[in-house]
Amino acid sequence: MKTLLKCIAFLILVLLPLADTAAQCAMCRTQLENNFSNGNTGIGAGMNVGILYLLIMPYLAVFILGYFWYKSSKNGRRERNSALTR
Repeated sequence: MKTLLKCIAFLILVLLPLADTAAQCAMCRTQLENNFSNGNTGIGAGMNVGILYLLIMPYLAVFILGYFWYKSSKNGRRERNSALTR
């Protein structure tokens, strides 16, 4: 468990500074600025929805994997307890 925590801490320390360098795509930013200056704000709203969609997907995947892991460990514990009581 300590090894896992060390690996996670290392990855956070290594990857966190890299997040600022790849924070914005220059082409997307230019396109949004041009559309906004011309009065078209619909594309910006669509980009925000797309960003939220991309943000939610990794969390959803981790939640689903965690749920199945919890269910399998719960079933494994139940099977071990029933084998011990026999």
